[in-house]
Amino acid sequence: MNQYNKNLVELGNAYNEHYRGAVLEGGSRSGKTWSSVDFITWIALAYNNVTINVIKETYAGFKTTLYNDFRQRLDQWPDLRRFNVFESVKEVPSFKIYSTRINFIGADQPSKFHGAGCDFFYVNEALEVSEPIFNQLEMRCKRFWWLDYNPKVTDHWIYDRLFKREDVKVVYSTMLDNPHISKWERKKIIGYEPIPENIAAGTSDDYMWKVYGLGQRAARQGLVFHEVTWIDTFPTDIETIVFGMDFGYTNSPTAIAKVGRNGRNLYIQNLFYTPVDNASDLSAVIQEIGITQPIWADSADPGMISDLRHKGLKVFAVNKFSGSIKYGIDLMKQFKIHAVRDVDLRKEFENYRWREIGGISLNEPEDEYNHAIDAARYAILSNFRRPNS
Repeated sequence: MNQYNKNLVELGNAYNEHYRGAVLEGGSRSGKTWSSVDFITWIALAYNNVTINVIKETYAGFKTTLYNDFRQRLDQWPDLRRFNVFESVKEVPSFKIYSTRINFIGADQPSKFHGAGCDFFYVNEALEVSEPIFNQLEMRCKRFWWLDYNPKVTDHWIYDRLFKREDVKVVYSTMLDNPHISKWERKKIIGYEPIPENIAAGTSDDYMWKVYGLGQRAARQGLVFHEVTWIDTFPTDIETIVFGMDFGYTNSPTAIAKVGRNGRNLYIQNLFYTPVDNASDLSAVIQEIGITQPIWADSADPGMISDLRHKGLKVFAVNKFSGSIKYGIDLMKQFKIHAVRDVDLRKEFENYRWREIGGISLNEPEDEYNHAIDAARYAILSNFRRPNS
Protein backbone atom coordinates (compact mmCIF):
# COMPACT_ATOMS: atom_id res chain seq x y z
CA MET A 1 0.00 0.00 0.00
CA ASN A 2 1.26 3.49 -0.85
CA GLN A 3 2.59 5.23 2.27
CA TYR A 4 1.24 8.58 1.11
CA ASN A 5 -2.38 9.56 1.63
CA LYS A 6 -4.34 10.35 -1.52
CA ASN A 7 -5.36 13.74 -0.14
CA LEU A 8 -1.75 14.80 0.43
CA VAL A 9 -0.69 13.69 -3.05
CA GLU A 10 -3.60 15.52 -4.69
CA LEU A 11 -2.98 18.69 -2.67
CA GLY A 12 0.58 18.74 -3.96
CA ASN A 13 -0.64 18.09 -7.51
CA ALA A 14 -3.22 20.87 -7.31
CA TYR A 15 -0.65 23.38 -6.12
CA ASN A 16 1.99 22.34 -8.68
CA GLU A 17 -0.62 22.39 -11.46
CA HIS A 18 -1.43 26.01 -10.54
CA TYR A 19 -4.98 25.52 -9.36
CA ARG A 20 -6.31 28.38 -7.27
CA GLY A 21 -7.59 25.99 -4.63
CA ALA A 22 -8.67 22.45 -3.76
CA VAL A 23 -11.72 20.89 -2.10
CA LEU A 24 -11.24 17.67 -0.11
CA GLU A 25 -14.59 15.88 0.18
CA GLY A 26 -14.63 12.50 1.84
CA GLY A 27 -15.60 10.07 4.54
CA SER A 28 -14.36 9.81 8.10
CA ARG A 29 -10.73 8.79 8.72
CA SER A 30 -9.84 9.29 5.06
CA GLY A 31 -6.88 11.40 6.18
CA LYS A 32 -8.08 14.81 5.00
CA THR A 33 -7.02 16.67 8.14
CA TRP A 34 -3.70 14.88 8.68
CA SER A 35 -2.85 15.40 5.02
CA SER A 36 -3.59 19.08 5.52
CA VAL A 37 -1.24 19.22 8.52
CA ASP A 38 1.43 17.44 6.45
CA PHE A 39 0.88 19.86 3.56
CA ILE A 40 1.31 22.81 5.94
CA THR A 41 4.56 21.23 7.12
CA TRP A 42 5.73 20.81 3.53
CA ILE A 43 4.99 24.49 2.83
CA ALA A 44 6.99 25.48 5.90
CA LEU A 45 9.96 23.42 4.71
CA ALA A 46 9.74 24.60 1.08
CA TYR A 47 9.29 28.34 1.59
CA ASN A 48 10.65 31.13 3.76
CA ASN A 49 8.63 33.83 5.50
CA VAL A 50 5.14 32.75 4.38
CA THR A 51 1.89 32.97 6.33
CA ILE A 52 -0.73 30.22 6.53
CA ASN A 53 -4.15 30.95 8.04
CA VAL A 54 -6.04 27.93 9.38
CA ILE A 55 -9.79 28.50 9.72
CA LYS A 56 -12.44 26.64 11.69
CA GLU A 57 -16.07 27.40 12.58
CA THR A 58 -15.12 28.65 16.05
CA TYR A 59 -11.77 29.51 17.57
CA ALA A 60 -12.59 27.31 20.58
CA GLY A 61 -12.96 24.33 18.23
CA PHE A 62 -9.21 24.23 17.58
CA LYS A 63 -8.51 23.12 21.13
CA THR A 64 -10.40 19.86 20.78
CA THR A 65 -9.35 18.98 17.23
CA LEU A 66 -6.51 20.58 15.30
CA TYR A 67 -4.33 21.32 18.33
CA ASN A 68 -4.16 17.57 18.92
CA ASP A 69 -3.54 16.81 15.23
CA PHE A 70 -0.62 19.24 15.09
CA ARG A 71 0.73 17.96 18.40
CA GLN A 72 0.74 14.34 17.26
CA ARG A 73 2.03 14.99 13.76
CA LEU A 74 4.87 17.32 14.73
CA ASP A 75 5.97 14.88 17.41
CA GLN A 76 6.40 12.19 14.74
CA TRP A 77 8.95 14.30 12.83
CA PRO A 78 12.25 14.37 14.82
CA ASP A 79 13.42 17.56 13.07
CA LEU A 80 10.16 19.35 13.87
CA ARG A 81 9.61 18.40 17.50
CA ARG A 82 11.20 21.65 18.67
CA PHE A 83 8.36 23.57 17.01
CA ASN A 84 5.70 21.54 18.84
CA VAL A 85 4.27 24.14 21.24
CA PHE A 86 1.08 22.12 21.72
CA GLU A 87 2.59 19.92 24.43
CA SER A 88 2.96 22.77 26.92
CA VAL A 89 0.77 25.69 25.83
CA LYS A 90 -3.03 25.60 26.24
CA GLU A 91 -3.74 28.58 23.97
CA VAL A 92 -1.99 28.78 20.59
CA PRO A 93 -3.34 31.63 18.44
CA SER A 94 -0.28 31.23 16.20
CA PHE A 95 3.09 29.49 16.04
CA LYS A 96 6.05 29.13 13.71
CA ILE A 97 7.76 26.30 11.85
CA TYR A 98 11.11 27.84 10.89
CA SER A 99 10.13 31.18 9.32
CA THR A 100 6.57 30.15 8.38
CA ARG A 101 3.82 31.53 10.60
CA ILE A 102 0.62 29.50 11.09
CA ASN A 103 -2.36 31.43 12.46
CA PHE A 104 -5.50 29.84 13.93
CA ILE A 105 -8.59 31.95 13.24
CA GLY A 106 -12.20 31.14 14.11
CA ALA A 107 -14.97 32.05 11.67
CA ASP A 108 -16.72 33.47 14.74
CA GLN A 109 -14.07 36.23 14.81
CA PRO A 110 -15.08 38.29 11.72
CA SER A 111 -12.82 41.21 12.64
CA LYS A 112 -9.80 38.92 12.19
CA PHE A 113 -10.46 38.55 8.47
CA HIS A 114 -10.14 42.21 7.60
CA GLY A 115 -6.48 42.75 6.93
CA ALA A 116 -5.66 39.08 7.58
CA GLY A 117 -3.63 38.63 4.40
CA CYS A 118 -1.84 35.32 3.86
CA ASP A 119 0.02 33.22 1.33
CA PHE A 120 -2.07 30.10 1.98
CA PHE A 121 -5.23 29.27 3.90
CA TYR A 122 -6.93 26.06 4.96
CA VAL A 123 -10.54 25.72 6.15
CA ASN A 124 -11.19 22.67 8.33
CA GLU A 125 -14.76 21.29 8.34
CA ALA A 126 -15.68 23.88 5.76
CA LEU A 127 -19.42 23.13 5.65
CA GLU A 128 -19.70 25.12 8.88
CA VAL A 129 -18.13 28.26 7.37
CA SER A 130 -20.18 30.77 5.37
CA GLU A 131 -19.54 31.91 1.82
CA PRO A 132 -18.94 35.57 2.84
CA ILE A 133 -16.17 34.43 5.20
CA PHE A 134 -14.61 32.35 2.42
CA ASN A 135 -14.78 35.30 0.04
CA GLN A 136 -12.99 37.50 2.57
CA LEU A 137 -10.28 34.87 2.90
CA GLU A 138 -9.81 34.27 -0.81
CA MET A 139 -9.48 37.93 -1.75
CA ARG A 140 -6.61 38.21 0.77
CA CYS A 141 -4.79 35.00 -0.21
CA LYS A 142 -1.73 35.35 -2.46
CA ARG A 143 -1.07 31.76 -3.50
CA PHE A 144 -3.30 28.77 -2.73
CA TRP A 145 -6.12 27.57 -0.46
CA TRP A 146 -7.86 24.31 0.36
CA LEU A 147 -10.94 23.09 2.28
CA ASP A 148 -12.01 19.79 3.79
CA TYR A 149 -15.28 18.30 5.11
CA ASN A 150 -17.47 15.22 5.43
CA PRO A 151 -20.41 15.58 2.99
CA LYS A 152 -23.09 15.48 5.69
CA VAL A 153 -25.56 17.69 3.80
CA THR A 154 -26.98 17.53 0.30
CA ASP A 155 -27.09 21.26 -0.47
CA HIS A 156 -24.38 23.84 0.22
CA TRP A 157 -22.76 26.94 -1.27
CA ILE A 158 -19.54 24.96 -1.75
CA TYR A 159 -21.33 22.57 -4.11
CA ASP A 160 -23.05 25.46 -5.90
CA ARG A 161 -19.99 27.70 -6.25
CA LEU A 162 -16.64 25.95 -5.95
CA PHE A 163 -17.50 22.74 -7.81
CA LYS A 164 -18.25 24.81 -10.92
CA ARG A 165 -14.89 26.59 -10.97
CA GLU A 166 -12.27 25.32 -13.41
CA ASP A 167 -9.48 26.65 -11.17
CA VAL A 168 -10.57 24.47 -8.22
CA LYS A 169 -9.54 20.82 -7.94
CA VAL A 170 -12.00 18.47 -6.19
CA VAL A 171 -10.62 15.40 -4.42
CA TYR A 172 -12.83 12.52 -3.19
CA SER A 173 -11.59 10.06 -0.58
CA THR A 174 -12.68 7.38 1.87
CA MET A 175 -10.97 5.47 4.68
CA LEU A 176 -9.61 3.10 1.99
CA ASP A 177 -7.36 5.94 0.80
CA ASN A 178 -5.76 6.26 4.23
CA PRO A 179 -2.83 3.86 4.70
CA HIS A 180 -2.54 4.81 8.37
CA ILE A 181 -6.07 4.04 9.61
CA SER A 182 -6.15 1.63 12.56
CA LYS A 183 -8.14 -1.59 12.44
CA TRP A 184 -10.41 -0.33 15.25
CA GLU A 185 -11.26 2.91 13.45
CA ARG A 186 -11.95 0.95 10.29
CA LYS A 187 -14.12 -1.57 12.18
CA LYS A 188 -16.20 1.21 13.74
CA ILE A 189 -16.96 2.82 10.39
CA ILE A 190 -17.64 -0.48 8.62
CA GLY A 191 -20.12 -1.24 11.41
CA TYR A 192 -22.44 1.45 10.01
CA GLU A 193 -22.93 -0.43 6.72
CA PRO A 194 -26.57 -1.59 6.49
CA ILE A 195 -25.85 -5.29 6.04
CA PRO A 196 -27.60 -8.12 7.98
CA GLU A 197 -24.86 -8.68 10.59
CA ASN A 198 -24.64 -4.95 11.42
CA ILE A 199 -28.42 -4.64 11.56
CA ALA A 200 -28.55 -7.57 13.97
CA ALA A 201 -25.79 -6.02 16.08
CA GLY A 202 -27.62 -2.69 16.20
CA THR A 203 -24.74 -0.70 14.66
CA SER A 204 -26.22 -0.16 11.20
CA ASP A 205 -26.88 3.46 10.23
CA ASP A 206 -27.55 4.27 6.58
CA TYR A 207 -26.83 7.99 6.94
CA MET A 208 -23.57 7.45 8.84
CA TRP A 209 -22.45 4.82 6.32
CA LYS A 210 -23.12 7.03 3.30
CA VAL A 211 -21.48 10.14 4.74
CA TYR A 212 -18.64 8.80 6.88
CA GLY A 213 -18.06 5.41 5.25
CA LEU A 214 -18.59 6.07 1.55
CA GLY A 215 -18.03 9.84 1.62
CA GLN A 216 -21.31 10.46 -0.18
CA ARG A 217 -23.67 13.38 0.34
CA ALA A 218 -26.76 12.48 2.33
CA ALA A 219 -29.49 14.06 4.44
CA ARG A 220 -30.33 12.91 7.96
CA GLN A 221 -33.33 10.67 8.50
CA GLY A 222 -36.22 11.93 10.59
CA LEU A 223 -35.76 15.57 9.66
CA VAL A 224 -38.65 17.85 10.58
CA PHE A 225 -38.26 19.92 7.40
CA HIS A 226 -37.36 17.84 4.34
CA GLU A 227 -37.65 20.50 1.67
CA VAL A 228 -35.97 23.88 2.10
CA THR A 229 -34.92 26.00 -0.87
CA TRP A 230 -31.78 28.04 -0.18
CA ILE A 231 -31.57 31.54 -1.63
CA ASP A 232 -28.89 34.23 -1.59
CA THR A 233 -30.95 37.25 -0.52
CA PHE A 234 -34.29 38.06 1.09
CA PRO A 235 -36.74 39.18 -1.63
CA THR A 236 -37.81 42.81 -1.74
CA ASP A 237 -41.34 42.25 -3.07
CA ILE A 238 -42.83 40.65 0.04
CA GLU A 239 -46.50 40.96 0.98
CA THR A 240 -45.98 40.67 4.74
CA ILE A 241 -42.83 40.78 6.89
CA VAL A 242 -42.75 39.83 10.60
CA PHE A 243 -40.02 39.16 13.16
CA GLY A 244 -39.51 36.48 15.82
CA MET A 245 -37.01 36.03 18.63
CA ASP A 246 -35.89 33.08 20.76
CA PHE A 247 -33.91 33.92 23.90
CA GLY A 248 -30.53 32.37 24.69
CA TYR A 249 -28.26 33.46 27.51
CA THR A 250 -24.98 31.60 27.99
CA ASN A 251 -24.65 28.34 26.07
CA SER A 252 -27.60 28.81 23.70
CA PRO A 253 -27.89 31.66 21.19
CA THR A 254 -30.49 34.37 21.12
CA ALA A 255 -31.90 34.08 17.61
CA ILE A 256 -33.73 36.80 15.70
CA ALA A 257 -35.50 35.78 12.49
CA LYS A 258 -37.06 37.80 9.70
CA VAL A 259 -40.01 36.06 8.09
CA GLY A 260 -41.84 37.05 4.92
CA ARG A 261 -44.85 35.63 3.10
CA ASN A 262 -45.92 35.76 -0.52
CA GLY A 263 -48.98 33.56 -1.00
CA ARG A 264 -47.82 30.00 -0.29
CA ASN A 265 -44.14 30.97 -0.19
CA LEU A 266 -42.44 31.55 3.16
CA TYR A 267 -39.06 33.33 3.40
CA ILE A 268 -36.81 33.09 6.46
CA GLN A 269 -33.62 35.00 7.24
CA ASN A 270 -31.45 34.59 10.32
CA LEU A 271 -30.53 38.10 11.51
CA PHE A 272 -28.74 37.34 14.79
CA TYR A 273 -27.45 34.18 16.50
CA THR A 274 -25.43 34.83 19.68
CA PRO A 275 -26.05 34.40 23.43
CA VAL A 276 -27.23 37.63 25.12
CA ASP A 277 -27.92 37.58 28.85
CA ASN A 278 -29.40 41.03 29.50
CA ALA A 279 -31.96 43.41 28.04
CA SER A 280 -29.54 46.33 27.59
CA ASP A 281 -27.26 44.42 25.23
CA LEU A 282 -30.18 42.81 23.42
CA SER A 283 -31.87 46.18 22.99
CA ALA A 284 -28.70 47.52 21.38
CA VAL A 285 -28.61 44.53 19.01
CA ILE A 286 -32.21 45.05 17.91
CA GLN A 287 -31.63 48.77 17.37
CA GLU A 288 -28.47 48.06 15.37
CA ILE A 289 -30.36 45.63 13.14
CA GLY A 290 -32.94 48.37 12.67
CA ILE A 291 -36.14 46.52 13.54
CA THR A 292 -38.99 48.93 14.24
CA GLN A 293 -41.86 46.45 13.75
CA PRO A 294 -43.25 44.19 16.49
CA ILE A 295 -41.09 41.21 17.45
CA TRP A 296 -42.80 38.04 18.69
CA ALA A 297 -40.68 36.43 21.39
CA ASP A 298 -40.57 33.37 23.63
CA SER A 299 -43.18 33.86 26.37
CA ALA A 300 -41.07 31.75 28.77
CA ASP A 301 -39.15 34.89 29.79
CA PRO A 302 -41.70 37.62 30.58
CA GLY A 303 -39.03 39.54 32.52
CA MET A 304 -36.81 39.98 29.47
CA ILE A 305 -39.81 40.97 27.37
CA SER A 306 -40.88 43.52 29.99
CA ASP A 307 -37.37 45.00 30.16
CA LEU A 308 -37.17 45.31 26.39
CA ARG A 309 -40.55 47.02 26.26
CA HIS A 310 -39.44 49.48 28.94
CA LYS A 311 -36.64 50.38 26.56
CA GLY A 312 -39.20 51.32 23.93
CA LEU A 313 -39.06 48.17 21.81
CA LYS A 314 -42.16 46.49 20.44
CA VAL A 315 -41.55 43.01 21.83
CA PHE A 316 -44.55 40.77 22.51
CA ALA A 317 -44.93 37.28 23.99
CA VAL A 318 -46.08 34.61 21.60
CA ASN A 319 -49.24 32.78 22.64
CA LYS A 320 -48.05 29.30 23.58
CA PHE A 321 -50.49 26.50 24.30
CA SER A 322 -50.45 22.75 24.70
CA GLY A 323 -49.32 21.32 21.36
CA SER A 324 -48.24 24.74 20.01
CA ILE A 325 -44.83 23.45 18.87
CA LYS A 326 -46.35 20.75 16.67
CA TYR A 327 -49.06 23.16 15.52
CA GLY A 328 -46.47 25.78 14.57
CA ILE A 329 -44.38 23.24 12.67
CA ASP A 330 -47.45 22.00 10.79
CA LEU A 331 -48.29 25.61 9.97
CA MET A 332 -44.79 26.23 8.59
CA LYS A 333 -44.95 23.07 6.49
CA GLN A 334 -48.06 24.31 4.71
CA PHE A 335 -45.80 26.82 2.98
CA LYS A 336 -42.93 26.36 0.54
CA ILE A 337 -39.96 27.40 2.67
CA HIS A 338 -37.16 29.55 1.25
CA ALA A 339 -34.21 30.26 3.58
CA VAL A 340 -31.46 32.83 3.07
CA ARG A 341 -28.08 31.08 3.06
CA ASP A 342 -26.61 31.17 6.55
CA VAL A 343 -24.34 28.71 8.39
CA ASP A 344 -26.37 28.62 11.60
CA LEU A 345 -29.77 28.45 9.94
CA ARG A 346 -28.57 25.71 7.61
CA LYS A 347 -27.20 23.71 10.53
CA GLU A 348 -30.60 23.86 12.20
CA PHE A 349 -32.67 22.84 9.19
CA GLU A 350 -30.28 19.97 8.45
CA ASN A 351 -30.30 18.62 12.02
CA TYR A 352 -33.75 19.45 13.47
CA ARG A 353 -35.30 16.00 13.87
CA TRP A 354 -38.31 14.24 15.33
CA ARG A 355 -37.66 12.47 18.62
CA GLU A 356 -37.26 8.71 18.52
CA ILE A 357 -37.55 6.05 21.20
CA GLY A 358 -36.44 2.57 20.27
CA GLY A 359 -36.41 3.51 16.60
CA ILE A 360 -40.02 4.74 16.71
CA SER A 361 -40.55 8.35 15.68
CA LEU A 362 -42.58 10.45 18.13
CA ASN A 363 -44.91 13.31 17.31
CA GLU A 364 -42.60 15.93 18.80
CA PRO A 365 -39.20 17.32 17.75
CA GLU A 366 -35.93 17.09 19.62
CA ASP A 367 -35.20 20.22 21.65
CA GLU A 368 -31.98 21.15 19.86
CA TYR A 369 -30.96 22.77 16.58
CA ASN A 370 -34.07 24.91 16.84
CA HIS A 371 -33.21 28.45 17.99
CA ALA A 372 -33.64 30.31 14.69
CA ILE A 373 -36.41 27.91 13.68
CA ASP A 374 -38.24 28.65 16.94
CA ALA A 375 -37.81 32.39 16.34
CA ALA A 376 -39.36 31.98 12.90
CA ARG A 377 -42.10 29.76 14.33
CA TYR A 378 -43.06 32.42 16.90
CA ALA A 379 -43.44 35.00 14.16
CA ILE A 380 -45.47 32.64 11.99
CA LEU A 381 -47.63 31.39 14.85
CA SER A 382 -48.56 34.97 15.76
CA ASN A 383 -49.24 36.22 12.25
CA PHE A 384 -49.76 33.52 9.59
CA ARG A 385 -52.54 31.08 10.39
CA ARG A 386 -52.62 29.58 6.92
CA PRO A 387 -51.18 30.26 3.44
CA ASN A 388 -53.08 32.58 1.15
CA SER A 389 -54.97 30.71 -1.51
